[in-house]
Amino acid sequence: QVQLVESGGGLVQAGGSLRLSCAASGSIFSINAMGWYRQAPGKQRELVARIRSGGSANYADSVKDRFTISRDNAKNTVYLQMNTLKPEDTAVYYCNSAPMARYDWGQGTQVTVSS
Repeated sequence: QVQLVESGGGLVQAGGSLRLSCAASGSIFSINAMGWYRQAPGKQRELVARIRSGGSANYADSVKDRFTISRDNAKNTVYLQMNTLKPEDTAVYYCNSAPMARYDWGQGTQVTVSS
């Protein structure tokens, strides 16, 4: 059973930065593409960044050039560095495999950006 634990969220002013972490259990981590998703109130969950096992990454247009996804296979951890945050980035952030979320969702981590 793969477990995903997200952390690092918080309250930040517009223009600020946060770094999210996702710790994954299980040996499958290093052979899967992983992604960060977010769900804002009243909206569907969306994939915002994906990183393949080899390290190449893709981003949603809304976060391109502001967010950076990375992974440390030795630690089974995925990171999301978020810079120049905007109020519209406010959401609960989750990690999972991408583009298909194959594992049970973790509790997520709340990111709130004030204007």
